[in-house]
Amino acid sequence: MKLKILTITLLLLFCSHYAFNAQKTDTPPLTIEQQFDILYRKSSSYRQYKVVSKKKYNQLKLSVSDSINALKTKISQREKQLTLQKAEIKKIKETLRKTSGNLEVSISKEKSISFFGTTLSKTTYNLILWSIVVILLTSLGYFIFKFFKSNEITKIARKNLIDAEKDFEIRGKKSLAREQKLRRKLQDEINKQRNS
Repeated sequence: MKLKILTITLLLLFCSHYAFNAQKTDTPPLTIEQQFDILYRKSSSYRQYKVVSKKKYNQLKLSVSDSINALKTKISQREKQLTLQKAEIKKIKETLRKTSGNLEVSISKEKSISFFGTTLSKTTYNLILWSIVVILLTSLGYFIFKFFKSNEITKIARKNLIDAEKDFEIRGKKSLAREQKLRRKLQDEINKQRNS
């Protein structure tokens, strides 16, 4: 009895090991074309016809059906992937369009300046600003020139006024001295006339 159990156990182990190793073979699966070729070669001939075994025919049919189903699944997955990628591309294009619009707005804002409520390009703004600076500097130069010229005229006028005042003072003193002389002479004459 023990021998039978041992024999059966060894036989089962051997069979399972053989079955397990048979499943582990690394041979790639045959293509449909290769399976058709094998079926054709192994089929027997009767006159000009090939006689195909029903079992092999059903195996080939099942293999072809499995391949078609696998391809349909792949196609379905690829179509889903393609749909997702199209949606993603559409989102990316929309984002790109918005980003491009924002970029254009940013570039136009960078190239322009708001000046008294109007938007001007930097070139126009710089032209206006430098024109104002040049006009102000020219005006300042003109007024400085006029100031120095007026200042010189004022200095000359003051000098002339001082000279005139000195002349007037000298003439006033001379005329006062002459007047005093005339009064004395007049007083002398009046005194002479009274005494005589």
